[in-house]
Amino acid sequence: MRVIVTRPDSEAQRWVQDLRHRGFDAVALPLIKIAPATQPAALHAAWRQLEHCRAAMFVSGNAVRQFFAQMPPHSRWPASARAWGTGPGTREALIDAGVDGAAIDSPPLQAVQFDSEALWQEVAGQVRTGDRVLIVRGGDAGGVANGRDWLAEQLVAAGARVETVVAYLRQRPELGAGELSQAQQAATSESAWLFSSSQSITHLRELLPQQAWSQARAVATHARIAQAARQAGFGVVCESRPDLDAVVAALESFR
Repeated sequence: MRVIVTRPDSEAQRWVQDLRHRGFDAVALPLIKIAPATQPAALHAAWRQLEHCRAAMFVSGNAVRQFFAQMPPHSRWPASARAWGTGPGTREALIDAGVDGAAIDSPPLQAVQFDSEALWQEVAGQVRTGDRVLIVRGGDAGGVANGRDWLAEQLVAAGARVETVVAYLRQRPELGAGELSQAQQAATSESAWLFSSSQSITHLRELLPQQAWSQARAVATHARIAQAARQAGFGVVCESRPDLDAVVAALESFR
């Protein structure tokens, strides 16, 4: 079975390799392009304020990598700050960036889902009135922060002061004729799409506005992503936890 992996390029390549090892004909078709933030000065300022924060929450591994790419010379992660991540990929990126694992909070590997709700269950008890929490996230093509505000709302309700910094941009990629043809073929063949972001689905619809998806099959790694796939017209949509074993099991259900 061919599997179309839509994650950003750096992540897609790892998933392609892992899925090939499990016997799938996996190919990368990144539907989100990661670009550096347009205001590095804001990231430098965020680094200088880290020692005054209770924690910094990173929405993804890309947020970690781009934030640390802008780390000022002679800086390091302050011992007083916690690092929060929504899943194992973000935790791994933090450790790779040099953050002590003991300073990282994220949902346990057996969590039903890796998202803000699962993270909040782990960190809510840390927050005190007046605490400062930095949220490191992505922005749209114009550099405006985008994404869910659910965690920020919980923090504010708990009395914390929330600050946000855009560490990277999530842009629509420019696909060549061959890639567009590949996407069209996957819409009507026995291929399966692997979606880890609703934005990937939005970009796909923008790139192929006339394409019908009623014959296409998809695995979505969150309920919100699955809903977006169904709204786009995908004929079969299977929800899955975002770890490899769960994704493989979902793909096997299509055989």
